[in-house]
Amino acid sequence: MEQTFDLVVIGTGSAGAATAQACREQNWEVAIIDSREYGGTCALRGCDPKKVLVGAAELVDHTERMVGKGLEDSVRINWPDLMAFKHTFTDYIPGAHEKKLKDAGIHTFHGHARFVSEDTIEVDGHRLTGKHILIATGAKPAPLSVTGEQYLANSDDFLNLEQLPSPLVFVGGGYISFEFAHIAARAGAEVHILHKDEQPLKGFDPELVKELMQRSRDIGIHIHLNTSLQSIEQLEEGTESNSSPANAESRTADRANNQPRYLIQASQQDQELRLECGLVVHGAGRMPNIMDIQLEQGKVEFSKKGVRVNDYMQSVSNPIVYAAGDCTDSPGLPLTPLASLESQVATHNLLNGNTRKPDYREMPSIAFTIPKLGAIGISEEEARKLGDHVTVNTFDTSTWYTYKRTNEPTAMAKIIIDTSTRKILGAHILSGEADEMLNYFAIAIRLNLTIDQMREVLYAYPTPASDLSYMLKI
Repeated sequence: MEQTFDLVVIGTGSAGAATAQACREQNWEVAIIDSREYGGTCALRGCDPKKVLVGAAELVDHTERMVGKGLEDSVRINWPDLMAFKHTFTDYIPGAHEKKLKDAGIHTFHGHARFVSEDTIEVDGHRLTGKHILIATGAKPAPLSVTGEQYLANSDDFLNLEQLPSPLVFVGGGYISFEFAHIAARAGAEVHILHKDEQPLKGFDPELVKELMQRSRDIGIHIHLNTSLQSIEQLEEGTESNSSPANAESRTADRANNQPRYLIQASQQDQELRLECGLVVHGAGRMPNIMDIQLEQGKVEFSKKGVRVNDYMQSVSNPIVYAAGDCTDSPGLPLTPLASLESQVATHNLLNGNTRKPDYREMPSIAFTIPKLGAIGISEEEARKLGDHVTVNTFDTSTWYTYKRTNEPTAMAKIIIDTSTRKILGAHILSGEADEMLNYFAIAIRLNLTIDQMREVLYAYPTPASDLSYMLKI
């Protein structure tokens, strides 16, 4: 069957669905396609369900810190109950999301989309010709090319575990591995992170990362730096390995629950590391999810970072095609707010012509570890190259009232200020309040506020925001 539309959208996540609905509101005939459940990564298998699990882990951590400081007993996570709670946030979304699109008059399709020409997409026996096409297919785990790669679980799998295995091994030292490691450790699992070089959590301040690594180790997370995964082997029932750790209790529990066990081998600075575990999770990077949609057939240029777009989110090689979100080779970070921003820009330009460009001035990034690690604006390294008019205020805030009252042992902040313009250039925060604190700096950077304007505000006291006045002195 062949059909013609004003717009064909590939992907139903944060970037795709919003553009589809906005164009439909202008009476465009719109089709939307997804090879998976409708709703996208963030809502179904990313940010939102992850934050539910993080919330429980934070409660465990907060309570444990206060034992002996007014509380007598700590709490523990019941994993099946927590996952059941998580499902209340995700299970209804695919049906509700698709119904909302259909009710708006958008034609919905399921299956793998692929270009067959510059303006035509084929999906499940249908050929959809679009006056315009939006690619919003997001990202997926990058292949690691190791022996036994088929045994790797991914973030989707972790977020749907009915039981939590132990030990767990996370491959890669990015935010996915660290976030899940902190959840699993607070849930009682033995946790290992393997990272290929000396510096995990790229994109965050190295000094704050070092502090977070120490806090991670303090709660029992094993971080193996300069360690590269070589192979994964599924152990047959009854097989004993001489790996370390030999967690007999967890091995017995997994056998009783018919859960598989794995032996991983890794190289660690000319030495071999062998670990037996109940799950190996891929956290070693993601890639644009564009490699199976036959972009060449659509005359759509792409790189390893994604679809090549101009400043208007338009394909540089096929003018009827636009792209937004994690599948694009754009300056935007692979984060939901940036996907939404690029979607808004693409929508505007589709409807009005190319007159709007994304404003990437502030791109707040948060690792939801415990404590949280946040970054916005330029780094300290970049700041040091700008000259004497740029200063970096560094604070150990663990002794400040905000954190001392909850016995939080690790809290730190770096605020980068241009002393000539008195503007905030960057902020890097490690604390239980880092996410909300970062939002204040996002406002300041977006609205070009000076530190004097920020300090003039009367913040409720005592709150984390009331610390801003002390952070913004020069």
